[in-house]
Amino acid sequence: MPFSLSLPRIAGIALATVTLAACSGGPSAQLPPATVSTTSEAPVDDYVLGPLDQITIHVWRNPELSAEDIQVRPDGRITIPLVRDLVAVGKTPSELETDITERLSQYIEQPIVSVIVNEFNGALPQQIRITGAGAQPAALPYRAGMTALDAMIAVGGLGEFAAGNRATLTRYNVETSSSEEYRLRLKDLLNRGDASANVALKPGDTISIPESRF
Repeated sequence: MPFSLSLPRIAGIALATVTLAACSGGPSAQLPPATVSTTSEAPVDDYVLGPLDQITIHVWRNPELSAEDIQVRPDGRITIPLVRDLVAVGKTPSELETDITERLSQYIEQPIVSVIVNEFNGALPQQIRITGAGAQPAALPYRAGMTALDAMIAVGGLGEFAAGNRATLTRYNVETSSSEEYRLRLKDLLNRGDASANVALKPGDTISIPESRF
């Protein structure tokens, strides 16, 4: 007697197969390999100040109002002569220059202010986070052209028990207002020198590295 399946039963088996495949592992989507460009990379968005950034503020012809190596406080504010508790976090250096100029205009005529960033941490949406079984999990300031290899070198590579080829990258998609997850092959990248496993990073990316299953 020939064996046959009805269409509803076939559809049910197919759906179950897809469901099991989706649940059996992590994300299957992979990002394209990072490309090496011989030309200058286009500049990214203006740098946004973050907590613990260190800046120098220069007021032309008013050295007594200038300040060197000012650290942005954890609450996101700075204090300089004649300007107290000014919000710096979330602003570009140019925007902070404008705010300081407005405050100082109450005391001196036409102040000319320059803001220079000495040490970078970056605002939270501009950082790259490495969590889990990395050698030194950390939050890194994003820089133009940054790749997964750059980030892993900065944190000392993989930890002793890291499952590098089961790592994932989580990226927020502004167009869909949702987070997307991609598979990374960090073990192939770091231990085997597989350049195809290196991917370009974007501000706000999070790399999660699980531990090996024994």
